[in-house]
This record gives sequence, structure tokens and C-alpha cells, in this order.
Amino acid sequence: MATAGKVIKCKAAVAWEAGKPLSMEEVEVAPPQAMEVRVKILYTALCHTDVYFWEAKGQTPVFPRILGHEAGGIVESVGEGVTELVPGDHVLPVFTGECKECAHCMSEESNLCDLLRINVDRGVMISDGQPRFTIDGKPIFHFLGTSTFSEYTVIHVGCVAKIDPEAPLDKVCLLSCGISTGLGATLNVAKPKKGMAVAIFGLGAVGLAAMEGARLSGASRIIGVDLNPAKHEQAKKFGCTDFVNPKDHTKPVQEVIVEMTDGGVDRAVECTGNADAMISAFECVHDGWGVAVLVGVAHKEPVFKTHPMNFL
Repeated sequence: MATAGKVIKCKAAVAWEAGKPLSMEEVEVAPPQAMEVRVKILYTALCHTDVYFWEAKGQTPVFPRILGHEAGGIVESVGEGVTELVPGDHVLPVFTGECKECAHCMSEESNLCDLLRINVDRGVMISDGQPRFTIDGKPIFHFLGTSTFSEYTVIHVGCVAKIDPEAPLDKVCLLSCGISTGLGATLNVAKPKKGMAVAIFGLGAVGLAAMEGARLSGASRIIGVDLNPAKHEQAKKFGCTDFVNPKDHTKPVQEVIVEMTDGGVDRAVECTGNADAMISAFECVHDGWGVAVLVGVAHKEPVFKTHPMNFL
């Protein structure tokens, strides 16, 4: 493309400080360096994680920065050493990337790449420790190595997934975070067997994707847990057989679920980031074989507290 190797000026939503409204700015986006690609972002979704780190309550505040990580776009240019992507490829950014060489990438049990694992405090590129965004020469920091709230962004090639160009980017952009997070948590970590009972805590996009994983696995009973009763109808489309609103009960929701299932569910997947929900998910699984998967990201202050006997 004509812009390859040149600085691109474009619009981006910049977070100048914690909790303050984002402002639309003209930013300069530098060309990709070694093992990087520059992507034209066509669609970006809003994940609650963006809000969480924009608020910066209990996290390291890294500002000014360009948030966003759930998106879809087209490769504009590639840096030195990039062979798996070419300009014009349709891609999704992935904030937990793969170098394809470390112990985690070589293992079937993990995707926490030594090089490209999630790092919420890093606002620069790995290759040279510098951001690719500036405004009048002032550095603007990256977020999760993706920063999709910009018309153009620069991403490490290991954090980009090539997709079928026929796939509608306005829909599959959700696969770059929320859907794959929930679906993968169930299919790859919880791994429910056919006929099992599964509880899903939190019925947002991640929770519904986790629920879809339970449905695909052949779970016989899928219990959706949420404080918003309006989410029940939507959850039915993803296989929800039972809905529990903790506010409707005087006893802890984990006790309700244990009674409903004659001893507890086989698998529980927590998708809220609320520490109390995490504890409930852990304590509602059946003793002996129950597995709870915690997907949500909690604030720094909460403590996960349960009796040691629950680990037996």
C-alpha cells in the first residue's frame, strides 16, 4: 500500500487520565518494526475490561493510552521478519499472543506465552520499548498490545490471528476476546463431559459464550446465574435450562445450587470478576470431582476466602 513505511495520521479515542471521558484525537501511527504489523481497524467492540482499566481502580494507571482489544481489521503493512501475514489479510487482534516457541506455546495445557502473555502495565512495544502512537511527538501508550480504539494500530505479529476474508468483521470481532474467552474456558479448561451439570456465573457476552461451550459439550443441565432476570430469555438460546438470581434467595447461591443438583454441579465457570461470585462458583461444585474455572478478573483488594476442607 502507498502508506507502507510511512507515518499514518488518523483518529483515535485517547484516554488521557483515569475515569475521564475519552477524547477523539488525531494521532500519528508509526510504521511496524520487526515482527510487527500495522492494522486498519474497521470494527471494534467494547469489552468491560476496557472500562475496568480506564477506571484504573486498584491497577497501575498507565496514561495517556489508547484502549481497546476486541476488534477486526485488515493488515495495512508488515514489519521485517513477518512472513505469515501480508497486506490485505483480514485479522483479529489477540491480547494473549503466541510466539510458538516457548514452553507454554509448545504445551497443550497452556497459552500463557512467555513473550506475549497478557501484560496490562506494558504500554510499549516489545521490540524496542517504545510506543507506536504519538500526538505532536508526545508518546501515547498501548493497551494489551492491541489498542483498537484507533483507526490504525500496530500489533506484534504473534498477537494477530488471520481469518477468512468472507467472515463479517462487524460480527467476528467479538471472537478476538469475549466469545473465545468464554467458549475456551469451558471447552479447553472446564472440559465438561456429556451429561454433566454446569453452572455459569454472569450472563454477559463471556458468560453466554461459556454457556455455549457447555451446550456443545452435551451438558444435561446448564444453570445460569445472574443478578439481572432479563438475561434469562437470552440465555435460553445458549442452552440455559435453569436460571438462578441470587437476590431471590435468602441463603448463599452456592447452597441453592448444591440443593438443586443433589450435591453440586460437575463444572462451574465464573465470568463476572466479582470475588463473591468466584467463591460461589468454587463452592457450588460437587465434592470429589467438581471443577470451577474462574474467568473474571477481580480488583486488587478482594480476597478469595473459603474453608480448606473445600479443596479435598
